[in-house]
Amino acid sequence: MIAPPDLGPRPEIGEWSPRDDFDRVFNAHFAEIHRYIARRLDVNAADDLAADTFLAAFRDRDRFDAARGGVRPWLYGIATNILARHRRSEVRRWRALSRSGTDERVESHESVVATKIAAGQVTGRLAGALAGLAKRDRDVVLLVALAELTHAEVAAALGIPYGTVASRLNRARKQLRRALGDVNPLKEAHDG
Repeated sequence: MIAPPDLGPRPEIGEWSPRDDFDRVFNAHFAEIHRYIARRLDVNAADDLAADTFLAAFRDRDRFDAARGGVRPWLYGIATNILARHRRSEVRRWRALSRSGTDERVESHESVVATKIAAGQVTGRLAGALAGLAKRDRDVVLLVALAELTHAEVAAALGIPYGTVASRLNRARKQLRRALGDVNPLKEAHDG
């Protein structure tokens, strides 16, 4: 995959829109959206699904509403909806990883989440716990952990209220903590 050119810092929300300059939207965000999808599925699937994301965004660019949030959360929302069609593959992958307990060192969803959440120490158990989350809760967790979206951006991406993001994230964190033996992977990673 050829990386798009670096256009420098991203414009702030509301400064431009996909209607005005879709090339700039693509160049500024394609690599980030591709990385997010690759972390959730794999690099091969990400090539096609990132392209599908931007095709859908281009097709719907006239429906973009800056008042609902920025371009970045809008694109993550489209990517998350496209990922929904591949949900079974994602859950199968999480479950297989939880059984194998291997720690892939490629830029993959498993290694990134494990690194971010538990410094690579609970990959198998974490993957199993993520597979056990409800789709809506897993989407919120992964948009926060992988895409590093704020609660407001997740709300815009998924078209849900801000408070719903907080409650889903809280519920998912509790479920993940229980699945990991009531251990806080963030605390353990920093204490070790």
